[in-house]
Amino acid sequence: MEKLICKDFEEFRSLEGQNLPMGPWVTVTQNMINAFAEATLDFQWIHVDVEKAKQHSPFKAPVAHGFLSVSLISKMLGDVVEVQSAKMGVNYGLNKVRFPHPVMVDSKLRFMGKVEKIEDYGPNGLKITWGCTIEIADATKPACVAEFVSLMFD
Repeated sequence: MEKLICKDFEEFRSLEGQNLPMGPWVTVTQNMINAFAEATLDFQWIHVDVEKAKQHSPFKAPVAHGFLSVSLISKMLGDVVEVQSAKMGVNYGLNKVRFPHPVMVDSKLRFMGKVEKIEDYGPNGLKITWGCTIEIADATKPACVAEFVSLMFD
C-alpha cells in the first residue's frame, strides 16, 4: 500500500480505529547495531562481537538490541502516514512493549499498525495511541509489539 497522506488533523481523525498500510522493509545491519550500541553504551557481546556470537550464541549470529526495534517505530510510522499540517511531532511514551522474537543481524523488518486512539492535546495538538507490530521477514513471531503514544501539533 502507499503512504497515507492527510492534509490536516480533521482528515487524520478519520483514521482512528483503522489499520495503516504496511511499511517498507528495513534491513538491520551490523553497522546499525554497532551505532545503537555506541548511542546507548550497551556493548553486550551478543550484539557487537560477531565472532563470539557465531561461536557462543544460541542464534549463531549477532542479535540486535530489543530497544533498537522500538526506536525504529517513529521512522516506520513516518514511512506509512503523514499529516501535512503538522508542524511538529514528539514521542510521548509507551504503554506496552514486548519483544517476542530476536532480531538477527541482516534481518528485514517492517511496520504493521493501527491508529488506536486520537485525543485532543492542548489548544493545537493531538495525542495519538498507535498499535504497532514490527514484523520480521521469514519469522513466525514479530520483533516487537508495542502500544506507542505520540503527540502531534499543528
